[in-house]
Amino acid sequence: MYEAFFGLRERPFDLTPNPRFLLMTPRHREALTTLEYGLTARTGIALLVGEAGTGKTTIVHAALQSQRVRQSLAVYLNNPALTRDEFVEFLAAGFGLSEGAARSKTRCLTELTDLLARRHAAGTMSALVIDEAHCLTDELLEEVRLLANIESAAEKLLSIVLAGQPEIADRLNQPSLRQLKQRIGLRCSLAALELPETVAYIAARLRIAGGDERQVFTDDAVATIHNRSRGIPRTISVIADNALVSAFAQDLRPVDRDVVLEICRDFDFEDTPGHAAELPRRREDEDKNESMRVRSFGPDAASDPHAAMPAVDQGPAPPSEQRSIRFVV
Repeated sequence: MYEAFFGLRERPFDLTPNPRFLLMTPRHREALTTLEYGLTARTGIALLVGEAGTGKTTIVHAALQSQRVRQSLAVYLNNPALTRDEFVEFLAAGFGLSEGAARSKTRCLTELTDLLARRHAAGTMSALVIDEAHCLTDELLEEVRLLANIESAAEKLLSIVLAGQPEIADRLNQPSLRQLKQRIGLRCSLAALELPETVAYIAARLRIAGGDERQVFTDDAVATIHNRSRGIPRTISVIADNALVSAFAQDLRPVDRDVVLEICRDFDFEDTPGHAAELPRRREDEDKNESMRVRSFGPDAASDPHAAMPAVDQGPAPPSEQRSIRFVV
């Protein structure tokens, strides 16, 4: 709609968890490395915690698409509001077990344990990734704990990743869930972006989409987006995308502060007290923040051992390995 007007090849602020647009702040880099390690090192349970909209799902997808993880059997659940029977059915479908396993927890565990043991003997890894983990009932959290107990004499046979909002961390402090908390071997967190990170986030997405950030938003507009979004990446994207639509309709370029304020009024994004600091000049700010890099998850990133890469067709895998990554809704 507005792409040609702003010199863009694509929409830069879509809300899909596209790893191509992942801004690698120090926290995001740490979280990605932690999840990659948790998915490949047989550490048991890894926990990723972050407020809604901070990028947990994008990090999870980046980890699943990384070179080190891509050949694992990783079963992904993004809607864990299930009953125990539905969870058993999901496990059976995700790991390719029999129809009988979908109807019987006993048979499901028997077949799953056998599958994991065979894959372990073959030197391959299996993982269960649960997004929105704060939606899990206590009953299902107990089932997750028991799954983490599937192990050989020396190693875990199933890596588990839980990604959720801070409520999941609070619940793990309950006495009834202490055994699950004790099995968490890795933990990382995401937080809202600071002002320089918001500058980098907006600039990076515009560059990846083919635009010149200096010609799309004024500095005041970017500072206002940060203020009203409170540094939450998803909210930043909502404001920025709607501001581009509004400016396009008004034949206005670059997007200024007034356009952003109009969008924030429409969405009821209030002013954040104490965060009205003036934005530094963007080019100088980016030069001073060398630790924040935009990771392009395309072929050019192949030399980066931590780069998340899209899956590459390497020909048919052996029958036991043909479910390298299975995304199950």
